[in-house]
Amino acid sequence: QVQLVESGRALVQPGGSLRLSCAASGILFGRYLMGWYRQAPGKQRELVAAITTGGSPNYTDSVKGRFTISRDNAKNTVYLQMNSLKPEDTAVYYCNGKRAERGTNYWGQGTQVTVSS
Repeated sequence: QVQLVESGRALVQPGGSLRLSCAASGILFGRYLMGWYRQAPGKQRELVAAITTGGSPNYTDSVKGRFTISRDNAKNTVYLQMNSLKPEDTAVYYCNGKRAERGTNYWGQGTQVTVSS
């Protein structure tokens, strides 16, 4: 059974920091492209950051320089370090794992991040 379990749900003040974690089980984690998506109320889900099997990151423009994605293949975990948080970062954040050659695509249950004073 495949599971992606996010942690790090929080209410954070603007300018604050938060680290999200996503622990994967039931997959060959090192073979998966891992990503963090977010969905704000009334908006479509968007890709925030992704990291390849080789550890190369990509970010959407709005978070570049503030967010850092990383992975620990020994722990089957992907992280999203979020700094200088803004109210517009408020959303449900979802962990995602893709393995294109197998056509597999898995989602976590989502974790709420609220940035507000």
